[in-house]
Amino acid sequence: MDTNLHTMTNLFAQLGLAADPAAIEEFIDRHRPLANDVALYRAPFWTDMQRVFLKEEIIEDADWAGVIDELNGRLR
Repeated sequence: MDTNLHTMTNLFAQLGLAADPAAIEEFIDRHRPLANDVALYRAPFWTDMQRVFLKEEIIEDADWAGVIDELNGRLR
């Protein structure tokens, strides 16, 4: 697995969101804290396509899972 491809910046770009560091921090600040009983992919701020991507990558423990877990932690 090439972990260099799976940064927070690349995850935000993959999700179709602004991916510069300031935009990422603003997104996290705006959406936290996410309740512990809400799965990340079920958060109300995702589009349907973003939700599907996040869910599939976590369930399959795919290459993106590590950085998605990092985002999940930062949103809590």
